Amino acid sequence: MSKVLLLKSSILADYSHSNKMADYFVQQWKEKNPTDEFLVRDLVKQPIPAIDGEILAAFAPTDTKTAQQQALLDLSNQLIDEIKQSDVLVITAPMYNFSVPSQLKHYFDFIARSGHTFKYTEQGSVGLLNNKRAYVLTSRGGIYKDTPTDIMVPYITLFLNFIGITDIEFIFAEGTALGAESVENAHSQAREHMNTLIA
Repeated sequence: MSKVLLLKSSILADYSHSNKMADYFVQQWKEKNPTDEFLVRDLVKQPIPAIDGEILAAFAPTDTKTAQQQALLDLSNQLIDEIKQSDVLVITAPMYNFSVPSQLKHYFDFIARSGHTFKYTEQGSVGLLNNKRAYVLTSRGGIYKDTPTDIMVPYITLFLNFIGITDIEFIFAEGTALGAESVENAHSQAREHMNTLIA
């Protein structure tokens, strides 16, 4: 039995293409892996604050913290525990202005903590979240895959590698702003790709 952590980051709720991709992914996964456990964290419904000086102080290795700083540290610890206990990570990542949603970026900032998800060595940083798979479901209004304008894939890959996750599969639904036929083609291709991956 595997534990699957699903992170949702779209602000569009039921209108979201990436959420629709996630719904299909979860349905197919559960059909083929009925005993697996799912934990869903909606980063829009459960927003994580943008990193600031107070948050950095909360993460600092000191014994004296304010109540607010302790609450921020507790949230970070909870998020890190969730991903540590998961075998599979599923991330919805719609493209907003060529990048990831701020909600997803805030999540990344809260789990990137030295000594917990990575460590520094004389040879450089080493990720600590090993032996996990990640699936990134990304929807885009235009066509960006494999072009210089797609800075999302390198960024997400870099971050996940940084914390130790190297087994990553990106699933695309592109051209969702180009009309109904394009939308249908995008989701059809994404579903076909998911069908080949989920066993």
